[in-house]
Amino acid sequence: MTQPFRGTAPSPAAPGAARRWRAPLLAVVCAALAAGCGIRTTSVPVDAGPAPSRVSCAVPDSPRATTASASATVSASASASVSASTPAPAPSAAESVVTVYLVCSSQVADVHRAVALAGLTRLGTAVALLRELQQRLGMTEATAGFGTAVQGDLAVEGPHPGDPRDALRLSAPLSELPPFALAQVVCTYAADPSLSSGGSVVLGGSDNTQVRRYTCTSDLRTDPGAAETAGTAVK
Repeated sequence: MTQPFRGTAPSPAAPGAARRWRAPLLAVVCAALAAGCGIRTTSVPVDAGPAPSRVSCAVPDSPRATTASASATVSASASASVSASTPAPAPSAAESVVTVYLVCSSQVADVHRAVALAGLTRLGTAVALLRELQQRLGMTEATAGFGTAVQGDLAVEGPHPGDPRDALRLSAPLSELPPFALAQVVCTYAADPSLSSGGSVVLGGSDNTQVRRYTCTSDLRTDPGAAETAGTAVK
């Protein structure tokens, strides 16, 4: 049975008084907790960026292309590491397995493709690989998070007068190319033994500035913005 209330009934002013002392106490407790966690208060909104997204940067084995990498959680301000490890696709008699570099997780990562290169000259190989970077990606690569920054109207030609014999010239000044695009071209050409020497490639632009020797370093792959200052001048 419920016992009857035997205490003293609260006065009408009691609820208001309780609220008056509870509010300051709550503010003190919250401030203490924030200070204990190392949180500094701010009077303006803080933009922490978009929520992390997950992309695989891995394309399942297929006749068209394949790559493998560690799944990575990435944000707009941090890139995930990518490492290729799966076997390349089996090419047909007229095709060769080549490595092209695409954009994924704010860096460039390698993808293996079967491309018809038989009988092509050195310049022909450079043209074919550039087209691989320009073409629209298939559903599998796009779903895995890949993309390309190489514009469709970019072309490549052989050395200009005075250039080294192994130089390649792009149809735009290198300084005007998006950093991701230049990183893609450098790494793709450097990966082909017929275009590179010791893992580096000599590139120039359409403005007849001095050609430069580029190497596809880990810094260039993980920070394509470094392409703007990469390379050493070749006389």
